[in-house]
Amino acid sequence: MLRAIVRSMTRFIDLSIPITNDVISDPEVMRPKVTYMTHEDTWQQIAMFFPGLEKADLPDGEGWAVEMLELSTHNGTHMDAPWHYHSTTDSGAAPAPSIDEAPLDRFFRPGVKLDFSHLPHGHVVSATEVEEAFDRIGYDLQPLDIVLVQSGAEYGTDNFTDQGVGLGAEATLWLTEHGVEVVGTDAWSWDAPFSHTARRWAENRDPAIIWEGHKAGRIRPYYQIEKLTNLAALPSHGFTFSCFPVKIERASAGWIRAVALVEE
Repeated sequence: MLRAIVRSMTRFIDLSIPITNDVISDPEVMRPKVTYMTHEDTWQQIAMFFPGLEKADLPDGEGWAVEMLELSTHNGTHMDAPWHYHSTTDSGAAPAPSIDEAPLDRFFRPGVKLDFSHLPHGHVVSATEVEEAFDRIGYDLQPLDIVLVQSGAEYGTDNFTDQGVGLGAEATLWLTEHGVEVVGTDAWSWDAPFSHTARRWAENRDPAIIWEGHKAGRIRPYYQIEKLTNLAALPSHGFTFSCFPVKIERASAGWIRAVALVEE
């Protein structure tokens, strides 16, 4: 059956940002570091396995290319597990699952895109606005659909972490009430950027507004993708979304290669 599905979808759209030293997409304390070891300077690594081997013994004197990475599970395009948001879920009735416990059948499903990029940065999307967005595109949301949000954030531009709208607790719970278990955004966070939330919090000191979309996972578990890109290339619906996370034991997140398969 999977072969038949793939055969009918001939256009693959990459929705993932790279893990790179060169584009700032995280706060300084969380930035990844990639160290590149190239063919010119790695012949000694091969020689460790073959005592007496000299550089000249290798074709063109070249070793291998290898990279070493220092990174968080939340660098690059990644998927948060409910364990990231809170220690429990289902209103405290169950331990929150980590990313290695994620149900794989949730991560190759029909996708739908909601475009909120016309709203100001820092805006917290309400449940009513989510309903209105589905009405605009004429789509009837189905359980286990994957909902992607075009937030207005632009990867590769200055102050990326301060850009985009967020979905608050109300909107997130509306989605999970309708059977959605996987969501995603092209912003740094599913919630509104901290810089905007901090200004609102300074006015009223209401802790309920801090990380409220994430904390909705305490009520019902859901998986959340952050730092997607290229969502403007997607139709509003009519595509399948693939987002399998890397399996990291007891981890709060795992990196994904996010790809949309669009029917031609």
